Amino acid sequence: MLDMFLSPWVYSPVIIILAALLALGCTKGYIHMLQLESYQLPGYFRWFKQNDNKLYTATLLVALPAAIVDAAYTFLRNQLPDASAWWGYAVSAVLVVSALIFMSQQKKQPAKKLLVYTARVKRLVAAIVVLEALVLAAATVVMYFYNAPAIFLALRLALYALVLLMPFWVALAAAVMQPIERAIAKKYFKEAQRNILENEALIRIGITGSYGKTSTKFILGTILGEKYRVLVTPSSYNTPMGVTRVIREQLMPDHEVFIAEMGARHVGDIKEMCELVKPMHGLLTSIGPQHLETFGSIENVAATKYELMEALPENGIAIFPDDGAHCTRLYTTTEGLDKALFGVDEGEGRLVWAKDLSFGPEGSRFTLCTQDGQEEECTTQLLGRHNVQNIVGCAAMALKLGLTLQEIAKGIAKVEPVEHRLQLIPGANGVTVIDDAFNANPAGARMAMEVLGQFPGRHIVITPGMVELGEQETKLNRAFGEQMASAADIAILVGEKRTRPIVEGLLAQKFDEDNIKVVANLEEATQLLGTLTRAGDVVLFENDLPDNYNE
Repeated sequence: MLDMFLSPWVYSPVIIILAALLALGCTKGYIHMLQLESYQLPGYFRWFKQNDNKLYTATLLVALPAAIVDAAYTFLRNQLPDASAWWGYAVSAVLVVSALIFMSQQKKQPAKKLLVYTARVKRLVAAIVVLEALVLAAATVVMYFYNAPAIFLALRLALYALVLLMPFWVALAAAVMQPIERAIAKKYFKEAQRNILENEALIRIGITGSYGKTSTKFILGTILGEKYRVLVTPSSYNTPMGVTRVIREQLMPDHEVFIAEMGARHVGDIKEMCELVKPMHGLLTSIGPQHLETFGSIENVAATKYELMEALPENGIAIFPDDGAHCTRLYTTTEGLDKALFGVDEGEGRLVWAKDLSFGPEGSRFTLCTQDGQEEECTTQLLGRHNVQNIVGCAAMALKLGLTLQEIAKGIAKVEPVEHRLQLIPGANGVTVIDDAFNANPAGARMAMEVLGQFPGRHIVITPGMVELGEQETKLNRAFGEQMASAADIAILVGEKRTRPIVEGLLAQKFDEDNIKVVANLEEATQLLGTLTRAGDVVLFENDLPDNYNE
């Protein structure tokens, strides 16, 4: 029985199939990263170049030992026939051990956002299986035409090479599937377009900006809920396929307002979103140095965000923040729309603003003022000046849509903090936690430091810094460190390489070097935190990088 198994005609196909199965198993981590990069191959390869190390090492641990033992077995079975059975067992053992090592490496890196087995992921896996099957079929055909041990070995090593090149194997399958995915997306896109236009009375609002989109859409949805039945895209759904799914599955005939968050990483992304949503009104939250790796310049960011206003119909409502920079300039050059400016403080030409701001552990208080002299006291659970800015922008849109100032104030009081965005969480043992772990940006980080500074007690900041800031990333993270020095007593920095500029900024402001703690990951940061905190401390979690930015 053993001799029959060790025959090349049986042994070689078995080894090839085992290698193919292991190769397929190795794809999970790479498919996960591809999903986190929104299936964009440039972003996937950028991640692989900048961040991949442990995953690829684990892949090598699967393929290299198996290939080495297999080559040794093929050679020695001709030299030492009596030992051939032991080498056959050795090959199987190494394959199993390699697979176990790979799985253990995967478990050591628990994902913050798990791979979601969507229909697209399943199609991608099917494509990988088909491509592997083609290679396996070709190998089988060659083996039965050429009866030579060298041919068997070469074919098996080719399969091992597929494992070693697995990151590119996944990319090839993704590239092959792109035309199919575009066709599927187009079909659903057209269906969603028809659905959203069926209700002619539906008020369609688009919200975009470099920062604050998600918070702003929920604030606006809550305020407009005082008068209308509103559907807001959930969570951080801000891509064409995400919004398409919401329209197809959740939009009902009795909805009166639909609010869509519109995200962008490339020029033209907002234009595509507008082709889907057909917005009647638009609200711009901000323009800043976000996603500069893909946009290239702040001018491209501004042009892309303005695609929302360009898509509005004549006399559509266009709301702009008066930032004295890009947003104000876009407001000034806009014609043919019912436009309005807003800001936190009173300013010339502003439709609505806030005054008498105060912040504390219970939230924020301010007076909402309008251009025609109305005023209304407002309270909210939200923390920070930038959240008040978002509320004021939503108030401007609500006023334009016919709500009274009293209705707006009532809605503001009902607004709940968005998860991981300056969310106040009572901690254990008298420790207060401020969770601002979602997608930190320069403006938001600055505001978070301002909020932290207004709390009593000792201040501890845990952060990995900011990403996707292009050539400005080092400069902006250093500035972040300088700002942190004025608000924090202890800085726990996650990731040695990425946080070096933050350390430089802290030290430039004479921050106590003994109070700078650098750890490898969030798990280590949490463990360290448990040894440092005491009653009365305030802990700020500022940003939490996704898995594709792990060092």
